[in-house]
Amino acid sequence: MRRPPSAACGDDYPGPVPRPRRSAAPTGLTGLTALAVAALLAGCTTSTPATVAPSDSSTSTLSSTPVPTESLLPTDDATASAVGELAEGFPSTLVVVPDGAEVLVSSARPVEGSDLIEVSLNLRTVQDAAALLDAVRAPLLAAGFAESTPPAPEAGLAAQSTFSRADGSELLVVGILDRDGVRTLTLGGRVRPPTT
Repeated sequence: MRRPPSAACGDDYPGPVPRPRRSAAPTGLTGLTALAVAALLAGCTTSTPATVAPSDSSTSTLSSTPVPTESLLPTDDATASAVGELAEGFPSTLVVVPDGAEVLVSSARPVEGSDLIEVSLNLRTVQDAAALLDAVRAPLLAAGFAESTPPAPEAGLAAQSTFSRADGSELLVVGILDRDGVRTLTLGGRVRPPTT
């Protein structure tokens, strides 16, 4: 291998040629930004949308169908309600519908763990508030209920009363609204239905 002439020989040889310096690797925020942009550009090089293959568990969950013995609706018939009539099991001999009154909605539901039923009744009539309350009161008092009437009905009510019996587990609250010549009665609570 031939050696370069020595500087002592008077040549014009300048000595070793310096190598160009490499630029430093990006640092700090600028470096992170550059790396993030490079990653984004690398991810955007395809024109096909990304897809995810469903796993066996997700497919079976989405495609499961009820077996013939399953029901999609609740089968608990504990709550019975009716529109325009008395619900099945409603204690109509204890909570009577006055003559000429129209039943709007009613319900009767056994109270779990007891012999009580939870009842509600909404009805409408042209009978005046006092006569309407008397019609509901009479059979309750005859069955041993005690009445408690507030000194004045709540605002907006024409009449209001509460009926309770025995240890207080049976309780009915009655309110009557008087509007435009029509009375609307709302009754709700828990009672022990008559055995006969």
